[in-house]
This record gives sequence, structure tokens and C-alpha cells, in this order.
Amino acid sequence: MDINLPEVVAEVLAAFVEYERALVANDIETMNALFWDAPETVRYGIAEIQHGGEVIRQWRETCAPVPPSRTLHQTVVTTFGRDFATVSTQFTSDATPLIGRQMQSWARLGPAGGFTIVAAHVSLIPEP
Repeated sequence: MDINLPEVVAEVLAAFVEYERALVANDIETMNALFWDAPETVRYGIAEIQHGGEVIRQWRETCAPVPPSRTLHQTVVTTFGRDFATVSTQFTSDATPLIGRQMQSWARLGPAGGFTIVAAHVSLIPEP
């Protein structure tokens, strides 16, 4: 299996950057488009659990937006072949002294063969 093919890493990174832009802008339509719309999709948030694309979309309609001061640190993109990847990142903001951690699994399932988030986990911890 090919790990971290440069063109696939670039494709996943571009999708991740678009998701992050949408997250900070509270662009719910784009965030929803980048999550797989399937019952198998899972998102574990800081204080919530969502199973299924429909539940994730419903949650997004009522959740508080992330702070505009959100800043990413140590983002790592790892691709496996041409159709699966993980993106791990840490984040900080002026809303909390805690360190955020975010992991996403991406698969090539999206429109026109693009990457889509199939699982995500977000958590906060005290600074180590």
C-alpha cells in the first residue's frame, strides 16, 4: 500500500482546509457537505455523541459556532492508498485555556470522487 502519495496528501489537505474554513465561518452547508451522509458516520464531540449523518446535521443547526480565534497546531495528514486518510490536529482559542484535539477519518466517497469525513473525534484537555 502506498502511504502519503504527495498528490493524495495535497487533495486531503485541501479538503481539510475547506472544512476548517467552513467551521470557523459557521458555514453549515459546507460542513454538512464534507461529512458522509450515512448512518455509519460517527462524530464524538467535546460534550456530545452523534451517530449518523442526519443526527450530525441536526446538531450543527443548533450548536454554538467555534470561536474565530481558533488556531491549529501540529496538523498531520496521513494517507493510505488513494482512497483513505486521517487528519489529526490540535487547536487553541481564546474561549478556553484547554488544548483541543481533533481527529478525522476521510474516505474518497464525496461528489465527483472527493474526500468526505466518515468519522471524527474532538476533545479538550489541560495543557500538558
